[in-house]
Amino acid sequence: MKWRGDIMSQEQVFVGLNSAEHGEGGAEAGRGRSRLGLVVTGLVGGSLVALYAVAAPFVAPALRRVCLPFVPATTAQVENVLRALQARSGTLVDIGSGDGRIVIAAAQHGFRASGFELNPWLVWYSRYKAWRGGVHHSTSFHISDLWKVSFAQYSNVVIFGVPQMMDQLESKLSSELQSTAKVVACRFPFPTWTPEHTVGEGIDTVWVYDAKTFKSQLQQGLTAKQDHTQTSPTKDVNV
Repeated sequence: MKWRGDIMSQEQVFVGLNSAEHGEGGAEAGRGRSRLGLVVTGLVGGSLVALYAVAAPFVAPALRRVCLPFVPATTAQVENVLRALQARSGTLVDIGSGDGRIVIAAAQHGFRASGFELNPWLVWYSRYKAWRGGVHHSTSFHISDLWKVSFAQYSNVVIFGVPQMMDQLESKLSSELQSTAKVVACRFPFPTWTPEHTVGEGIDTVWVYDAKTFKSQLQQGLTAKQDHTQTSPTKDVNV
């Protein structure tokens, strides 16, 4: 019966070796899956970082005092701005010019157009688009905060603003612009100015303001305030 014991021993050795091989193979497969997981994780993470690096400059706030993310003007908005200024000429400025589409479109219609934008990536992109569009000689783009720039030299002003900044911008433009200037507000109107007329509808509406009118309103307000101050009764103070 010894040969049966030998056969069983050999079978046990074979089974043990086979189990060991399977164990090593399983461990190797596990290590392979782990390496694949690391590679996939690295690729996904790298892609997200690259996407953020490319996209962040285009959606970062364009103005420091007020958070104003870049939202491109629609085709209808651009067309409405041009319709609002179709009888105008001369210099034009787009405040917070984004990717430059308003400035470029205005230059293509004969304006000497400038854009002011705090985001340098958008300014460089705008300059490239103007060069590609063949209007780089009649356009200029500046990296600047709108609150640190005077717009006195411009006869046409375009602004894509937000409600939080419009009242401050009213005061700035009222004091800086010439009486012959026109202002076109997109997306949101100015809070106290009376528009000359509007173009478009819905979110594509633009409001057109005449500088002579809002400067006159400002002067009337200042005069009324002075008159009120002069006519206000004073209290006698007995010492």
